[in-house]
Amino acid sequence: MTAVTHLPAHEALHTNAVVGSRQGWWSGSDTRGVEDLVRVLREIQRPFYVVGQAGAMRLAFDGLLYGAASPPAGQAYPVLAIIPAIHPGRLGDLSFCRDHGIRLPYMTGSMANGIASVPLVRAIAHAGMLGSFGAAGLSLDAIDGALRELRGDPGAGPWCANLIHSPNEKGKEEATVELYLRHGLRLVEASAYLALTLPVVRYRVHGIHTNPRGEIVTPNRIIAKASRIEVAGKWFSPPTENLLRQLVEFGQISAAQAELARRIPMAEDLTVEADSGGHTDNRPAITLLPTMLALR
Repeated sequence: MTAVTHLPAHEALHTNAVVGSRQGWWSGSDTRGVEDLVRVLREIQRPFYVVGQAGAMRLAFDGLLYGAASPPAGQAYPVLAIIPAIHPGRLGDLSFCRDHGIRLPYMTGSMANGIASVPLVRAIAHAGMLGSFGAAGLSLDAIDGALRELRGDPGAGPWCANLIHSPNEKGKEEATVELYLRHGLRLVEASAYLALTLPVVRYRVHGIHTNPRGEIVTPNRIIAKASRIEVAGKWFSPPTENLLRQLVEFGQISAAQAELARRIPMAEDLTVEADSGGHTDNRPAITLLPTMLALR
């Protein structure tokens, strides 16, 4: 899984274990030894308690929980910690789900050469997450075939494909964008960019328009991968004037669309990539992530 920071996030969910000497009292019969803790933690959709029983810590389930300062009548044990139930769908930013039409806020990355394959992306989509097809390194025919397969599965949820900066393969990036536009692919994961290019800007602003309320609508969206703050800054910004001017001159967008494009960021989401071995990486995640959040 790729750890995704959803940059337009406005909501946060904090689930903390409440730890203390006395969190109340628990009464019941279902307890286990702490040696079962690892297995119990895998059952994250089920709440449990850490209680003191016969001078030892035990894991307790179900039963009754009392908040009284003194023990209730009958057999009860002091609660040392409360670990609430957590559904996997609540472990990330729910606005990421709303924006992309998925159930669980997770994304699998676009491993190159089709390692992130059609079956993998399809399985992730059916599971309610966002998968990205690994188009980098594949021929245009192979990418075309993969897109046809994925589009031919109406029961799958949303998915995307990789668009990689390819300075050493003349015309490959342009041809890939042309292919994506022809297929009507509305979401790409852009990777390995050190600067914006004409093809990626063309993809982003293709079909830009305003709705009846005057709001800017961008049919094509980008999740950008970046590990350097100067690169992330380009994705957070509108397309450059030079590239917009070229698109107008080539007849690929209108002057009115160029004006709208000056008011949008290039990417709506950013994958913060650290130490993955690419030529744009080699940054420690523990410092890179807060730096990107501050830049947002």
